[in-house]
Amino acid sequence: MTSKNTICLWYDGTALDAAKFYAATFPDSAVGAVHRAPGDYPSGKEGDVLTVEFTVMGIPCLGLNGGSAFKHNEAFSFQVATEDQAETDRLWNAIVRNGGQESACGWCKDKWGLSWQITPRVLSEAIADPDRAAAKRAFEAMMQMGKIDVAAIEAARRG
Repeated sequence: MTSKNTICLWYDGTALDAAKFYAATFPDSAVGAVHRAPGDYPSGKEGDVLTVEFTVMGIPCLGLNGGSAFKHNEAFSFQVATEDQAETDRLWNAIVRNGGQESACGWCKDKWGLSWQITPRVLSEAIADPDRAAAKRAFEAMMQMGKIDVAAIEAARRG
């Protein structure tokens, strides 16, 4: 990899599958080099996929097939700024319908347990509104949602 800083994500033998899904789902994403283990290791055998280089929306990542010792959790997530409801729906649905699960306030998990925040720009702008009452209304509306509803956020912001 050419990047000095790369996000390393731990998988239990499924790094290549995850990288292919991200590359097919998110713009500016691709699968790069696949490296196979030069010898046996605790969670795999010589020749198994050990690491996968990939990018997610331009961010360099390395998928490591390290075994079952560690699991993803909400302490790390990708936050994806979407432009409209159609993009929000497309990305949210791709993650959830591919074995993932819904959560609250625009969060969901993919089938590998990695957390994603699918966040319309409208929401970010609304909760940063200098009109604190408008920001509060938008925030309170968001707190009731799973997938973010752009029209509902806009309506709450307007009051």
